[in-house]
Amino acid sequence: MVDRAVQAGDVAVMRLSDGAWGACQVTGVNGQVTSVYALRWHSVERPSLDELRGVEPLKLDHHAYDGQLAHLSIGNWHAVPPGFTWIGSLPVPGAVPAFSSTYSGWQSLADDVVRQRHWDRKLPATMKSAYRAASTGPVRWSALDQLPRCTALTWAGPDRGLARALADRPLVSSLTWRDAPAVVNLADTGVQHLSLAGADVCEVRLPRGLHGLELAAVNQSLTVCAADGGRWLHLTLTGADAETTVPSGLHGVREVALDGSGTMSAAAVAGLKDLENLRIYWRKPPGRLVDAAALAGLPRLAVVELVDGYGLDADTLPDTASLTQLSISGLRRSIVPALKARYRGSAVRLVIQGAKPDTWLAANLYNPFRDWVDDDARGGTAACTAYANTFRIIGKLPQTGDGCADEAEAALRKLVETLNRIDQRYDIIDTLRREEAFDAFLKLAAEAGVPPHVAEQWFDECRDF
Repeated sequence: MVDRAVQAGDVAVMRLSDGAWGACQVTGVNGQVTSVYALRWHSVERPSLDELRGVEPLKLDHHAYDGQLAHLSIGNWHAVPPGFTWIGSLPVPGAVPAFSSTYSGWQSLADDVVRQRHWDRKLPATMKSAYRAASTGPVRWSALDQLPRCTALTWAGPDRGLARALADRPLVSSLTWRDAPAVVNLADTGVQHLSLAGADVCEVRLPRGLHGLELAAVNQSLTVCAADGGRWLHLTLTGADAETTVPSGLHGVREVALDGSGTMSAAAVAGLKDLENLRIYWRKPPGRLVDAAALAGLPRLAVVELVDGYGLDADTLPDTASLTQLSISGLRRSIVPALKARYRGSAVRLVIQGAKPDTWLAANLYNPFRDWVDDDARGGTAACTAYANTFRIIGKLPQTGDGCADEAEAALRKLVETLNRIDQRYDIIDTLRREEAFDAFLKLAAEAGVPPHVAEQWFDECRDF
């Protein structure tokens, strides 16, 4: 909540981190946010309102910025810092919109002034030109030679010599490539594990030695050129859903993992006649498999692993003569007897973990902490209750009102404090559970209209785990 009732046109002077003064002006106010832009002003002495009359808005062109206004929407739960002082009101320039779609905090305005001034006044033109040229110009891949033990790289965007550099450095065996271009040719490299994402990718050429391929958010018409049709690959399709299909060219794949939404389709692997191992991991409820009959047409399918398949029934999977092991982690307890009866006396080894009562799932299926009970029943139940209580509070908050932001912050902080106590008592929160707690916290914060960077700050301030 801001410290005073401000309105469009109000001007504040602000202390900057370099000890000078800057200024900003409000462009719009509603029940949730105050939108403010920074003025192009930097002075040793505090400016008066008359001195700021007619001063232009600050446009950002430092680093990768391309001239956009330093214009932010700031949640009304943010207090105006002590370094900001309201000094009066001036007309808002007609070219400045009332509200900004960029969310941040008050201090970001002051930081924008300092960063832009540093770029304008402190950096030589040659350095700025070199920075900008680096986004499109040649890359000095020879710098990798200074890292003789480098085995993994992360890259984003066009190739710009990446494939050639990797071909010359076969020690680099792991590559993560985001926003990849239409054609990716790594055939001559020593890459053994590739994680690839990019909606524009339509063709991928893989090296013979590749054994791990992860594809995320790629074009549905993607064609992959791999040795022996991908026979030696472990293929993971992340973000999978009921429409996901295995890319063309991977007909020889023997291991596939579908990692994605609440409903996935077995039709994704229907054409893989050499498939031996299938893993399906539902990241969201209900954990339902459609087109399961497609698995009956896979003559070599031996191992099926299902994780969080709470939407499965005992007869969801078809009879498959080649099946030797079925592992299910996370399912409704009511189907367990029928599953055991179905495979009793057969050649199939059935492994069941994380079976949960149907009544409990009815209340907790959409609770992101539901699987914590597999680690510790009491600790996991306590975590689920803490989340449910917070979810209920957030859901009841009014859409507008001065107090709702404070209530949201209090509820979110209490959730983390409760998780602290749960971890102290049950020692349940490891690295995986910490990430799950953070993701759940961010989703709750988003429901309350809290910007991600603010929520992250609250989470880190409160957590002991």
